[in-house]
Amino acid sequence: MTARDIAAIILLSGHYLIMVTLGIYGIHRLHMTWRQWRGRPQNAVQIKTSAQFASPPMVTVQLPVFNERLVIERLIDAAAAFDYPAECLEIQILDDSTDETRSIAAARVAYHRALGVNIQHICRPDRSGYKAGALAYGLERASGEFLLILDADFVPTPNFLRDLIGPLANPDVAMVQARWDYLNRSSSLLTRAQAILLDAHFVIEHSQRASRGLFFNFNGTAGIWRKQAIIDAGGWRADTLTEDLDLSYRAQLAGWRFVYLGDVVCRSELPADMNAFKTQQHRWTKGSIEVMLRLLPRIWRAKQPLRVKLEASMHLTSNLSYLFIILLCLILFVPGVIMRELYELDALLWVDAPLFFIASVSHVSFFIFGQRTLHGNKSVRLREIAVLIPMLIGLAINNGRAVVEALLGIRSGFIRTPKEGSDDTPTARRAAAYRAAQSRLGEYGEIALGLAYAVCAIWFITEQFWLSAPFALLFAVSFLAIGIGSIRARLAVPAMTAPAPAPG
Repeated sequence: MTARDIAAIILLSGHYLIMVTLGIYGIHRLHMTWRQWRGRPQNAVQIKTSAQFASPPMVTVQLPVFNERLVIERLIDAAAAFDYPAECLEIQILDDSTDETRSIAAARVAYHRALGVNIQHICRPDRSGYKAGALAYGLERASGEFLLILDADFVPTPNFLRDLIGPLANPDVAMVQARWDYLNRSSSLLTRAQAILLDAHFVIEHSQRASRGLFFNFNGTAGIWRKQAIIDAGGWRADTLTEDLDLSYRAQLAGWRFVYLGDVVCRSELPADMNAFKTQQHRWTKGSIEVMLRLLPRIWRAKQPLRVKLEASMHLTSNLSYLFIILLCLILFVPGVIMRELYELDALLWVDAPLFFIASVSHVSFFIFGQRTLHGNKSVRLREIAVLIPMLIGLAINNGRAVVEALLGIRSGFIRTPKEGSDDTPTARRAAAYRAAQSRLGEYGEIALGLAYAVCAIWFITEQFWLSAPFALLFAVSFLAIGIGSIRARLAVPAMTAPAPAPG
């Protein structure tokens, strides 16, 4: 056996190992989508509870913020407008800001306090622990039995708290999660694609996991926690970038139950440019792998049903797929094609085709049924889904880097997602005062990989590798779109306009 033979075996084995692994994740997603399709056609899966509160319980609303001058007034006003007994409501502005956000918040807090609202402006001496540290700091000072957490870009309706708190009357329920909707869903193709991605997460993944008694996660905002459950689970920890996912699994391992109410909705703001989106995705991906490394062994040692352990494993390891994709793109795909041609192994393409079909169909069906569950057939937006698939492939460098950093134990700070304070009306769009920092090496890597695959696609066509050419073209479009979008976002110069003063 020659060195070339050995190289061919290694390359092709690696290629198909990754393809089969991605196929397993695709089958899992297809299974979830199938269960959603055959289930009841409703917007949410609700877990009914027999208990009811005799009187409204004390609730602390926690608003963790850091440099949010464009949205801070809107957030505070929305929290102060809750239709909930004033004597049972406490609002904490957990303000770690280092800019004018702090003075804007202080003025708005003073305004609402003068009207009789129990509202506190809490500023820590330092930003240790980032969001998790702020929530822990507020927890120690909270008088509420329950804690409603809202990120800066969320705008709840006045009845949101009343609608969400009911299941917590059952003493074994730790957390109730609402579904997200989006103020700026229709403002661009990027935001429409993100909305479809997140819609499917809530209406399929959350619904299926909650209804089947599987572990699912608090999404960091628009959810209410029982204070005692946080304490029992070990409190907020800042040693991962997804403190919400970490606490969720620890609480459920401690025996607490979670409830998802998908018909209770809180509107929020999606990242408005490519770099903001990539910043958010990098943080979510890295944090999930950090939680995987920390908790997966503990999950398998726990006295939980096998189906709970398997689903938790699929959930926590799912972002490893970005690393597999980048390995496939950088190392295995083109050499694999060449080896197949040299050894005339065209029959292997009939293995590639079904594996790719499973991976692609699983995503397309996932997003389509997410939209159908929410809006019916008329709202299935194939154009956005057609954009979303290559966008997820193109994120492989950004998110693959996050996976590698987490696996190597490389720590990084909590980088906030920039907010614009925007909605769907173009004239209401306000330029972002906070830019999302992105690695230029990442941008150039995406452009370089996209150009390399464009060249490969042309070469495959000239060599009449007809079945391989479409894959190369898809990779080219995916990486070029992400890279060009990142550069355009970085070069855009925002107008540093101050927010308009709020009434009163």
